[in-house]
Amino acid sequence: MASRWPDLATRVYPEPYISLDGVDHFDRLPDSLLLLVFNRIGDVKALGRCCVVSRRFHSLVPQVENVVVRVDCVISDDDASSATGSSDKSRGPFLNLFRLVFGGIVKPLQALGQFLGPKRSSSASSSLAVGSGRPGDDDDDLDQGGVTHHSPTQVLKNFNEIKFLRIELPSGELGIDDGVLLKWRADFGSTLDNCVILGASSVVNPGPSKHFPSEDNGDVSCGNGCASGNGCANGNIGGVAADDNGSIPDSFYTNGGLKLRVVWTISSLIAASARHYLLQPIIAEHKTLDSLVLTDADGQGVLCMNREQLEELRVKPLSASSSSKRTLVPALNMRLWYAPHLELSDGTVLKGATLVAIRPSEQSAAKKEVSDGSWVSSAFEEPYGMAAKMLVKRRTYYLEMNSF
Repeated sequence: MASRWPDLATRVYPEPYISLDGVDHFDRLPDSLLLLVFNRIGDVKALGRCCVVSRRFHSLVPQVENVVVRVDCVISDDDASSATGSSDKSRGPFLNLFRLVFGGIVKPLQALGQFLGPKRSSSASSSLAVGSGRPGDDDDDLDQGGVTHHSPTQVLKNFNEIKFLRIELPSGELGIDDGVLLKWRADFGSTLDNCVILGASSVVNPGPSKHFPSEDNGDVSCGNGCASGNGCANGNIGGVAADDNGSIPDSFYTNGGLKLRVVWTISSLIAASARHYLLQPIIAEHKTLDSLVLTDADGQGVLCMNREQLEELRVKPLSASSSSKRTLVPALNMRLWYAPHLELSDGTVLKGATLVAIRPSEQSAAKKEVSDGSWVSSAFEEPYGMAAKMLVKRRTYYLEMNSF
């Protein structure tokens, strides 16, 4: 028995393996295999750490095709208030009116440009912080608390072959009350191609039988409570209250329901156009891009651009809004669907569910609307994709909006 102990100890604490020929067999792994691993990693901060492991890694990381940039925070400068004040004066009466009427519902879109734009002078109100890099790399880097911060443009400048880029902001730009649903997805080329907005005045997740009080803004509830998965006590047809005839109630127009949906629509379009405007330097520098997605950790908004749309922006420069740093939103045709009460297959209940599909007026006139069902209903992940599919089957209301 005693003779077995040395063997056991050797197994638990093996001697370091030294190749007889003195070769590190890790170095024999092909570059293509290492690049496959790096592409699976994706996260730009993790890839930055890989760069310092070895010279070989340092030379391979810039060849990664799939990159994810997660924004950590926004750093405010000392003169933020003065810069914001001077900017507000130049934005004209429209923004002042917007804040006067809707300021209590929607957060101001403060310093969104600093999320993604290149470094600006000290007059900028805030700056994007992406991870921590090596101190002293660049004079334009922001240093706070001993941590060096970089803009996404700065972080990505050494990547040469990015094809799929995803940038994630720390939160959505639009402040909404708890329990309110607001999601949007926008596709851009040199200007807006399409946008889909899904909202609900309240969301009730699956659970025990609940009572849903009616709202002042015209959103009608079932009144008798719903058991998860079993429909309403007074009857549901396809997730919609049985007494719902598909029309918007008159109270929707008089008690604030319509105004709230207008706020959602304008705010989402402003947020999307601001994001698009600030992607210009990244798109111009990285001509290998096939796909660019700009989203946020809250899942509130998603901006998407495919290869054709990216190339369109490079060939045809965008038109900027004269009042703020964002892409000009063209004249729009919009279609709206509404359901006062919508129950999804998993038991989730949307009250005041609203879906808005938006396209530029010129594009709508030039293209047939045969593909509406696909691009509208596929804009959101489940369970909200199902909500979009259910809403497009209801009565359609048409609206128009001028360029802004």
